[in-house]
Amino acid sequence: MAQTTPNHTQTVSGWAAHDTTGKITPYIFKRRENGVNDVTIEILYCGICHTDLHQVRNDWGITMYPIVPGHEITGLITKVGSNVKGFKVGDKVGVGCLAASCLDCEFCNNSQENYCDQVQFTYNGIFWDGSITYGGYSKMLVADHRYVVHIPENLAMDAAAPLLCAGITVFCPMKDNNLVGGAMGKKVGIVGLGGLGHVAVKFAKAFGHHVTVISTSPSKQIEAKARLGADDFIVSTDDQQMQKARRSLDFILDTVSAKHSLGPILELLKVNGTLVFVGAPEKPIELPSFPLIFGKRVVKGSMIGGMRETQEMMDICGKHNITCDVEVIKPDNINEAMDRLVRNDVRYRFVIDVAGNSSAR
Repeated sequence: MAQTTPNHTQTVSGWAAHDTTGKITPYIFKRRENGVNDVTIEILYCGICHTDLHQVRNDWGITMYPIVPGHEITGLITKVGSNVKGFKVGDKVGVGCLAASCLDCEFCNNSQENYCDQVQFTYNGIFWDGSITYGGYSKMLVADHRYVVHIPENLAMDAAAPLLCAGITVFCPMKDNNLVGGAMGKKVGIVGLGGLGHVAVKFAKAFGHHVTVISTSPSKQIEAKARLGADDFIVSTDDQQMQKARRSLDFILDTVSAKHSLGPILELLKVNGTLVFVGAPEKPIELPSFPLIFGKRVVKGSMIGGMRETQEMMDICGKHNITCDVEVIKPDNINEAMDRLVRNDVRYRFVIDVAGNSSAR
């Protein structure tokens, strides 16, 4: 493992954290030459994900410093390798969490690269050549074209960026549970109205379902219903509201990353209902057995998606004009944005204007 190889000859400016303080500062580093399977991308925008916050502070104990975060990347192709099909110079593209996988296991062969045992991520990973991967907090990226997706022409590049992580994270559980293109009118619950939850509401409504937002914050009701189009709103700390909604939902997507008990939420599911958990609390969640046993309910987890699913999601977003609600910031304000993210002080996703042109689309 090395930060670079002799093939890393391109000097790139970006922003990195160098220790557990997580402070982001300007950083000059090297990227590899564009290979036969690669595309070179001029980065326009990069979203800030909660994962970035955890990684720069080494909350999970796996960070390799210096770390250049960012896995919600949108930009324009400036170079195409000789083996690349389906992409050309000038294309609007996106890169999400995945940088490499084995390409030969059952999961890779079924376009579930995200579950490959050898999967490597867009940053803080180890690429095929042994180098450490650096992410989208930078001016340019070289990516294997098999981990790149097209961005529909009608989608704004800044608001589309978080779809590469937040969007695919909530899309896949819906698809896996026949909520995409299947029977409409299902009763869907979304726990949490943050970066993941707000786009989950948009998806579920676009797919024709009855959407209930479940939150600890009564103040989010107007936002959920009037602005995002949710049909109902439940304050999860209100016992009367929770009891009234008992056994009313077919499916629940839990997006909350803070520690909480799943017991009361499970009681909202109908018999045979399913709850999918996509949040990543630092401490173990509480999962009582009785709501499972007496309701024949299922609890599952889900992590982002494969490349075929990611392109499918992006195409659906283009069809329904779905993007994330974002606050665009300059690179100089990354640290301030990180501090605000800790306080959940954003509606709903920060996006860095890497190219310095907030009008780019």
